[in-house]
Formats: sequence, C-alpha cells, structure tokens
Amino acid sequence: MKLLQSRPLDLPSLSPPLPVLSSFSRFCSLPTLPKSPSAFRLHSSDSSYASFKDSADIPLLDDWGENEETKGYMISSSDSENSDTEFLVTPVTEVDLPTSSVSSNKDALNVATHRGKCGRWDRGERISGRILGTMVVWIKHGALLNTGLIIFLTMVLVYVDWCAWRIVRLPLVPFHLTRPFLISAALASCAGYVCVPLLYGLKMYQIIRKEGPARHSVKERTPTMGGLFFVPIGVAVAKYIAGSSCPEVSGAAAATLAFGAIGLLDDIFMLVKNHNSGLSGHLKLLLEIAVGACFSFWLSTTSIASPYGMKMLVPLPAPLGLVHLGKWYLMLTSFCLVSMGNGVNLTDGLDGLAGGIAALAFVGMSIAVLPICPDVSMFGASMAGACVGFLLHNRYKASVFMGDTGSLALGGALAAMAACTGMFFPLFISSGIFVIEASSVVMQVLYFKTTKYFQGAGRRLFRMAPIHHHLELCGIKEPLIVAGAYAVSSALALFAGYLGLISA
Repeated sequence: MKLLQSRPLDLPSLSPPLPVLSSFSRFCSLPTLPKSPSAFRLHSSDSSYASFKDSADIPLLDDWGENEETKGYMISSSDSENSDTEFLVTPVTEVDLPTSSVSSNKDALNVATHRGKCGRWDRGERISGRILGTMVVWIKHGALLNTGLIIFLTMVLVYVDWCAWRIVRLPLVPFHLTRPFLISAALASCAGYVCVPLLYGLKMYQIIRKEGPARHSVKERTPTMGGLFFVPIGVAVAKYIAGSSCPEVSGAAAATLAFGAIGLLDDIFMLVKNHNSGLSGHLKLLLEIAVGACFSFWLSTTSIASPYGMKMLVPLPAPLGLVHLGKWYLMLTSFCLVSMGNGVNLTDGLDGLAGGIAALAFVGMSIAVLPICPDVSMFGASMAGACVGFLLHNRYKASVFMGDTGSLALGGALAAMAACTGMFFPLFISSGIFVIEASSVVMQVLYFKTTKYFQGAGRRLFRMAPIHHHLELCGIKEPLIVAGAYAVSSALALFAGYLGLISA
C-alpha cells in the first residue's frame, strides 16, 4: 500500500486571502461586502487573534503551526507573515436606516408631530430630573427647609404689616415688623461667617453625651456658644429701633441677656470640665429663679403698657375676657421664665430644631402682642430675624450650635414678651413644641421613679428623652423630624397670633 506524503495544498490565490476556520462555524460565513471597498477598514492581526482567543479554548491558526500533524495543512501567504489574519472588515461609513414611506401629507405631518412630542418629552424628563436632583441635595443639607421657613415668615410679617392699621388703630411706621426681622437676619447671618471660624479656632467644641444616639458622634467637633453672636444682634436691633424711651423693650432685653449670661456660664464650665454638664442642675435652677424674681419685681414697680391700663391682667378669648391674677401674676412670670428657658434648652438637640421653632414662636407672639404693645411686637420680630440668620449656620449639617448661651436667652425672651403684655396663653400655644419637649422629660423621670418605687425596677416611657431623640431611635431621619416640627409650629404660631388678636 502506497503511503501518500502530506504536502501543502495548491490552491489559487485569493484576494483578499481568507483563512479556513473549521472549528468556528459562526465565523465561516462572512457578510456580503458592499461594492465600494473604500467603505471598509482592515483590523490588525493582534485584535483578531485576541477576539478569537477569548471566544473559546480551541486552538487557533497560529497555534496549529506548532503541531507537526497539522503544520502541513496550513495555508501560507506570499505577502507577509501577518497578512493571513487580516481578514475582518468593519464598515466606517454611516449606514442609512430604512425609512417608512408616507402615502400623504397628513401622514408626514403626523410623523413630524410625533417626533416633536418625543423630543419635548425627553427634554422635559431631563429638566425635571435635574430639578429633582437639586431638590434632593437641598433637602439633604437643610437648605430647602430654611428657605421655605424664611419665605413663610417674611410673607406672614408683610401681611401683618399691611393690615396692622386695622389691628392697632394707631399710625405705625411702614414695615413695622418686617424691617427689624430682615435687618437682624442679615446681620446675624453675616456675623456667623466671622464668629464661626473664630469658635473653631478657639476649639470651643460641643461635648456630646455618650448616652445619646450613636449618630450624634459625628457632631463632636462642632463648636458651640453660637448664641454669643446672634442673640446680642437681635436685642441691639430691637433696642435701636424702639429707642431708649420704651421700658418694655428694655425689660425684655435685660431678661434675655441675663438668661444668656447663665447659659454662657454653663457653657464655659462645660468646656473647662470637658463634660456635657457644666453648672450643676440645682445651681442653674437657682440662678434662673433669681433672674425671674428680679424681673417680676421690676415688672411690679415699672409703668408699662398693660391691657386697659391695668397690671397683672391676662387677656383670654371670649367669653372668658380679662383675668386679674394679682400677686399670682408675678409667680406665673417667674415660672414662665424658668420653664421656657429650660424648654428651649431641652429642644436644642437636633440641627436647626430649636432655632427654627423659636423663630416661629417669636412671630406668633409678635402678632399676639401687637394690639397691646407694638414695641414688644417689634422686639419679637427682631429676635425672630436673629434666629433665622443663625439657622443659616445651624441647619443640617450644622457648623455651629447655639449652646445654653442661645437656648436660655431665647426662652427668657419669649417669656419676657408674655410677661410684659399678659399674653401667657398665646405663649404656651406658640411654644407648643417646647412645652412637649419639656413635658416628655418630666414624664420620663416621673414614670421611671414611679415604676421603680412600686415594681422595684424602673421603666422608661420613651426610648430616650426628650422626645426628638425617641423619634430618632425609632428610625426617623433628623431632617424629617425638624421639618415636621416646623410644620406643627407654623400652625401653632398662626393660631396663637389669632388668639392674641381676638383676646386683646
């Protein structure tokens, strides 16, 4: 039997040369080439080799040359070594898609209208997506919440100024409430850009409670004592506009600064001791009672604009009318000063919470006391503006905290406005969130001590007090808690202002 000797196949030359790929059936059939050869670009042999090698583990043409059994069946090229693998082609010219024919001008118009609508929809989706993304960022950083608060307060004050002559029946300067509000807001916000870096430089950082929520640990290097720059601005603007001939504004300003001094002393002791508690609770309470007693004594000996020219009167809505409390009025004044100061202090646990609620409460009180004492009303508007200016630096995530310096001062200012005009009922309504926060702490302590006395083991009514920490531990995000508190306080402030107007 005669053996056949393997030799290279004698095939005619191909132009362009095509390799034999028996192992890859999907590469055997090439697409139909267009008439114009200039519309194609040849790939390099390296890219072809890489694409084939990645597709399967079957030996390629270049690997067959190393096998003695298959080496004789290779197709060689007379041009060059790499010319055999340059067989893939890729179109580089644009390919016209098939167009649908239209039978009439009406069909063409429908097609054009449809394309125009699709384009408008695409542009609208892109614009709404950008707006939504911007709003999400603003909500995340509290900017949208503060912007809405500023717009709401400004609109309310402008409206009250517009119809103030119907309420007071006395000539008032234009923008009686809006002017001090905007001036204090602008000055407080500008002062923050100077004082906040200074507080950072002095390393007056807030001491975070270890018992608090774990997420508050990120606020550990945030400076405190922000009340040093926005409380004096609110007091100074009100005093400058009212003048030195208004004893009500002078008394309210003195009470505000006195409570602010107690808070400042507490903040200083906190920094010195490097502990969350500065002054002892009993000492701080004693100082607050002393300031309240001094203010009550001043109130009883000074001639102020009281309802119907009589002191110690508390105006209430009809049919209750005026209630004369006598000496109990002074005790109520001291109680309100102490309770409101501590209520704001307990609420100051989230970014922007105490400052925003205080601004709303001041506006509600400004509306309520406007018929009795317009100067005290202007004082409240100025303090509200100072709170708004501070919120630009205290919004989520806060760059500064007001500290006890600010919280005690704000509570003292609210109580002083009520004491000078007898508007205690609107005070408790406009400051409803402060009342709820303070009540939650009292309820937590009483419930714990009661259950410990009767059951031997103390139980807690909330996961943590004040109640905003309870909401945090329930999984509600900090900005949502603040937004909800703002919404409730807005309604309470408007209701308090209305009650004050119908009671005076």
